Amino acid sequence: MSVYEVEIAGLQGGSADLAQYRGKAVLIVNVASKCGLTPQYAGLEKLQERFAGSGFTVLGVPCNQFMGQEPGSAEEIAQFCSATYGVTFPMTEKVEVNGAGRHPLYDELVGTADAEGHTGDIRWNFEKFLIAPDGSVAARFAPQAEPESTEVVGAIEKNLP
Repeated sequence: MSVYEVEIAGLQGGSADLAQYRGKAVLIVNVASKCGLTPQYAGLEKLQERFAGSGFTVLGVPCNQFMGQEPGSAEEIAQFCSATYGVTFPMTEKVEVNGAGRHPLYDELVGTADAEGHTGDIRWNFEKFLIAPDGSVAARFAPQAEPESTEVVGAIEKNLP
């Protein structure tokens, strides 16, 4: 299975239809509104603005598994992201990224190692996975990796269609 075949709902209902991203580079990020890393939303939005016209998108995946830092409803999450950070990139439903309830999307992602060799469970909010246009996982970045870092931007540029 590839990430394009995984079914996941959009933040406010309906399907997020991951197949629409086939042929694009996608940065999948588990996000939270009440985390010390939440300001990364600003950098993620800048990536969206910078590369959207080149076959790229950020995909936010809200998760409340880390100290309850994404407690809001879909409407509250959407309002926070829009009003606070001007987020225009797509968001999925809130899911679990670890444990027995792990969403199938994360089953597809967690086997990929980051630069330090970490595979397996998501460590914290804002862990990032770059999906290449062919649907393979091109890179994994630790939660602390800033969206606009040379490491992340370089990987995006290398994987643009």
